[in-house]
Amino acid sequence: MKLLVLGGTEFVGRAVVEAAVARSWDVTVFHRGQHAAPEGVRSLHGDRTADGGLAALAEGEWDVVVDTWGAAPRVVRDSARLLAGRAGRYVYVSTSSVYTWAPPPGYTEDAPVVDGASPDAERTDYARDKRGGELAAVEAFGAGRALLVRCGLILGPYENIGRLPWWLGRIARGGPVLAPGPRELPLQYIDVRDLAAWILDAAQAGLSGPYTVISPSGHTTMGGLLDACVRATGGDADLRWTAPAVITAAGIEPWMQLPVWVPPGTDMHAALHSADVAKAVAAGLRCRPVEETVADTWAWLESIGGKAPQRPDRPVLGLDPATEAKVLAG
Repeated sequence: MKLLVLGGTEFVGRAVVEAAVARSWDVTVFHRGQHAAPEGVRSLHGDRTADGGLAALAEGEWDVVVDTWGAAPRVVRDSARLLAGRAGRYVYVSTSSVYTWAPPPGYTEDAPVVDGASPDAERTDYARDKRGGELAAVEAFGAGRALLVRCGLILGPYENIGRLPWWLGRIARGGPVLAPGPRELPLQYIDVRDLAAWILDAAQAGLSGPYTVISPSGHTTMGGLLDACVRATGGDADLRWTAPAVITAAGIEPWMQLPVWVPPGTDMHAALHSADVAKAVAAGLRCRPVEETVADTWAWLESIGGKAPQRPDRPVLGLDPATEAKVLAG
């Protein structure tokens, strides 16, 4: 298989590239050159946002294109149009945020999607930008050759958002840790390597259309995640499980200040942790245990000095130590 990854040097794109190289695929990576590409690939350089920035893609044919772009949809439009006659399939890595807020518990790929998205748009908001990217892929490749991978929470090595790395760093410091309850709160996420494997399998199988690609709801729990962090880091952290009402009363922002966590029984929890992913599972989705995701992410962090990279277009996540101490003190 000949694969072109637009990006391919960070997090999701990098995981896709490494998975494809491990399968002995012929991989080309198109990127700006700001980060080193994985070994075993051909690199092409260009800036998709600049005039003439796609010049390096003027020639070449591929079986599959994987695109993770998340800003102005017109960038996806231009790339997809350029490649439509020279690539077999376009895989656009989208998001479950394209579903109209707030999707009900157990929502499927048939749930309504956001209005107002356009493949020709400049950057607007995340949900409409990703939906616009979907429309751009389908416009250029047709419904039968465009695969729309709607991800939820993504964790694992190379994470540059700061969710699991923050928890690992905090728990590694030890001492009393504000653990947002309840322990049995079900979580839904996807290890980036399982996502990459599913993308390659689905593309090779000729799948098209939308798929919500996250683990089944309850693949782990908040307790399972944080217990795995304690074991992986080997520190003396003392998880102090705290009721959701106490956390929200303190003004702590779910998801942002306490990454991954959102209170049970809320629209936000239903949207982030309760999708029905039977379609993706039927198409081969397999999810590794949370312990493996956490341990491998910690090993990666240690290998790079303990500090995870941070995407400049995303906010820094995590809870201020003073706020944590105040809440724990009651």
